[in-house]
This record gives sequence, structure tokens and C-alpha cells, in this order.
Amino acid sequence: MALTTEQRVRRAAVKLFAAKGFHGTGIRDLAQAAGISSASLYHYMGTKEDLLVGIMRECLDRLLLAARRTLDSLDDPADALSALVTLHVMAHAAQPDETRVVDHEVSALSRPARRRIVGLRDEYEDIWATTIDQGVAAGVFDAPEPAVTRLALLEMCTGVARWYSPRGPLPLDRLAARYAQLALRMLGSPSPPRGTAAERAREVAAQVWRIRP
Repeated sequence: MALTTEQRVRRAAVKLFAAKGFHGTGIRDLAQAAGISSASLYHYMGTKEDLLVGIMRECLDRLLLAARRTLDSLDDPADALSALVTLHVMAHAAQPDETRVVDHEVSALSRPARRRIVGLRDEYEDIWATTIDQGVAAGVFDAPEPAVTRLALLEMCTGVARWYSPRGPLPLDRLAARYAQLALRMLGSPSPPRGTAAERAREVAAQVWRIRP
């Protein structure tokens, strides 16, 4: 199916912002990559910052939706954390450019826009924080510094976007499962991730990002 002009502009912006950064990408670059004139570009994107905010908001909204939808059916903290890790790894492996833009271009935003985007990011990280706190309270996790553990886990999973290739030797579902195992070990959980949690996470990933389970 042919892309609309708006879709071409967004796709071009994602690739350019991820490769060159927001400030390193000019209007002429965007127009050329999208196959339209510089004069007509503003009709499809508003300002360049509007375009960046839209990309970030869509990516974070999908992460939030996926996390909440998955955890609705999981009560055990270990299962919940395994599912969060699986979702995060799959999203960053399947959409490395989008997630790279979200992770690295927040500082390029104006103060009001940054406040909105950071608010969404904080909502997502709060889901991880609550899951870890629940595991500690239940005696399932051993995390003397839960905030440090959460940041370490997110950084570990986010890094997948920098190196994962679908042409590599490890399928994405196996990679995500391995990361879930590592996460539980970091938290001192005695039990390995259960298949039901991973299956639920993969189902949601298929719905939200169209990643095949």
C-alpha cells in the first residue's frame, strides 16, 4: 500500500532524527527525504518540533498501552517484570529509530513540550517502579536500591536498539526471553520467567507494534 504524504514525512523524520539528531536535520533534508518541496512541508508537519513531539508521543503512548494491557492479566511480580522486559526489548529491537529518537532527543524540545514528553516517560517508568516495589514487598525480589535497579534494567533493555539485527543468529523472542531471565537474576528472583507471561507480552506486541509473536 502506498504511503500518504504525512506518512512519508514522518518516516523521513524518524530516520533523519535518529541518524543526524533533531538539530542536525534541516527542513531541506526532510523535504528531500519525503519527496516533496520545502515550501509544502509545513502543510504536512506544522513546525519541526511538532513533528518531533508527535513521534515521541506516539512511541511512548504505545509503550504505555502495551505495558498496561499486558499487566492487566498478570498478578505475580516476577511474571509482570518478565512481561515488561519482553515488551521493552521487542519494541526497541523492532523500532530502533523511533525509540532512539525518544531516548536521545528530549533535550532538543522546548520547555513546555519537554514537560509533556517527560511526563509520559515518567508514567511508563512508574509502571516498572511499581512492579519492582511490589516484588520487594512480596519477598519475590531482593533490591536494596530499587530505583537504581530499575534504571539499570531499562538501560540494559534499551541498548538492544543499538545492536540488534533480525538477520542475526538469535530470534527476537529468544532474545527477549534471555533478557527476562537476566532481569530476574538481577533482582534475586529464585524462579525463571514463566511462559505465560512471555506469551502475553508477545501477543500484546503483535497487537501494538505488529511484531509477529
